[in-house]
Amino acid sequence: MMATFLAFQLHQLLQPQFYIDNGGLWLMLLIIFAETGLFVGFFFPGDSLLFVAGIFSEKLAASVVDTGNSFLNLLMIIALSAIAGILGNTTGYFFGKKIGPAMFNWKDNLLFKQKYMHQAHDFYEKYGGGAVVFARFVPIVRTFAPIVAGIVQMDNKKFTFFNIVGCIAWVGSMLAGGHYLDKFFMEHYQFDIKKHLEVIVLGIVFITTAPVLVKLIFGKAKVRP
Repeated sequence: MMATFLAFQLHQLLQPQFYIDNGGLWLMLLIIFAETGLFVGFFFPGDSLLFVAGIFSEKLAASVVDTGNSFLNLLMIIALSAIAGILGNTTGYFFGKKIGPAMFNWKDNLLFKQKYMHQAHDFYEKYGGGAVVFARFVPIVRTFAPIVAGIVQMDNKKFTFFNIVGCIAWVGSMLAGGHYLDKFFMEHYQFDIKKHLEVIVLGIVFITTAPVLVKLIFGKAKVRP
């Protein structure tokens, strides 16, 4: 009985609509903050949560401040979500920056190699801006990317700039995508995508994780003798 209850609860935690129905906009903002900068936030449904939030943007706006205009409601949610994501990444960055110097003095062991720290440092020095932006669109990676950027002491101003750009691009595309896709299907096909959220969520997960899976598969294939 307890195992069934726990499994049911875990299933709910992976469903974006669970947070929208039970916590509204403020819980959604908290999830975005946690998923983009705290170690414990990696399992939250970031992309799908934002996309579904775009579909239910009118409902979310009504729970806070309904402007009476669909576009302004969406814009308000995008702005608040962007702030939450930027603050989340900033928190992760400064956490990594605080523990980073000590890690450069750690001895090599089974789980930690100094050379990886230096490689990560060089990578962020060369591609740091692009890495911060791209990580926003990749589940799990977006949770740890700002922490690693802080650990390798990425320049503060550089990180802040790309953090803002990446976050606005991420929340804007996901929220607007859900909002206008819902309207498009209703207006042109009288098809309510709200009734097919599970399929949509699975599609988003596949699209966002596909590049990582391809990289892992082909990356391993290249190193084979």
